[in-house]
Amino acid sequence: MELADKAVGCFLSAISLYPFSSTTPSGLLFWYDLLLFLFDLMPFVESDHFIHGYFLPQEFAILIPVFAGVALLSILCVFVGYVMLKSKAKKKKQT
Repeated sequence: MELADKAVGCFLSAISLYPFSSTTPSGLLFWYDLLLFLFDLMPFVESDHFIHGYFLPQEFAILIPVFAGVALLSILCVFVGYVMLKSKAKKKKQT
């Protein structure tokens, strides 16, 4: 029975670690969140520390999400406009 318990434990451990592998979307999200957490700690690290070389300047913490949001809203507006025009053309064709 002890061997079966170890096998089940190993299996459950492997299953629980799978989402944190870098091949899944949730794994990528995990590593992204970890980097953001480290980036949040950067103001408390001395400015001449070597780790600052691995991160973008702090301005990008605002610019990247803003540009991503503008791009997302633009794509969404184009899609809604396309669907509305197609729907209007379909109604016109029916009458």
